[in-house]
Amino acid sequence: QLYFKIMQMKISELQKDLAATFRWTARLDMHEGVANHFSACVPGSNDFYCNKAGIHFSRMKASDLILVTEENKEELKNKPGIIDPTALYIHGAIHEKAGHARCIFHVHSKYATALSTLKDPVLKPIDQNTMMFYNRVSSYNEFGGLGLEDESIKMANSLGNKQHMLLSNHGILTTGKTVAEGFNSLYYFERAAQTYLTALSTNQELNVVSHEVAEKTAEEHENFPTDFPSLFLSQIRLILDKEEPDYAD
Repeated sequence: QLYFKIMQMKISELQKDLAATFRWTARLDMHEGVANHFSACVPGSNDFYCNKAGIHFSRMKASDLILVTEENKEELKNKPGIIDPTALYIHGAIHEKAGHARCIFHVHSKYATALSTLKDPVLKPIDQNTMMFYNRVSSYNEFGGLGLEDESIKMANSLGNKQHMLLSNHGILTTGKTVAEGFNSLYYFERAAQTYLTALSTNQELNVVSHEVAEKTAEEHENFPTDFPSLFLSQIRLILDKEEPDYAD
């Protein structure tokens, strides 16, 4: 009955944006089975949309996104067939404790996850992509299980005022004020991790730039006059409108 009521709500552009990022993540092979979760808060509220349990990212539709509210949160905790409990706990705790994390993207993608297994998992500033994340990623180094209630609270506290968090022995979590911003960070973090790990694999000394250059570059990314995250997402949706239009259903 709860799920039926949620399904009757009008599909919003927020849901369509979020559904598009699931489809694109599948195309990039950054998903994992039917695990991993994305979420986005309704503007002006801490209620958030999250993917329904058990649906492959490549098949995700806007109508598959479940609205989690203060009123239904406790009921959903007892209905794992609607939302994966780890999604409910991790995303719920972070949305509640970190006001800047309006959208959250969490995956176990190949390169970010490999980075998370290193004793020193910090991305060194060696190119423009790695510099985007300079001093903007927290590290959660206390892996203690799948991410249920206690673990999720520790994750939310660890994020602090940083935009993103590398979960040691687990994966990556990026956030944003908008779906476009959060997904753009997810995409570029995976690219940055790929470059960094490829550079490490050469066993040659890395050409790490100075703190001043890395911070300047990160700030330039943040203040760039063109809204590349929104342009990126709009192009993704245009492609999907033509090739997989059911994402918006």
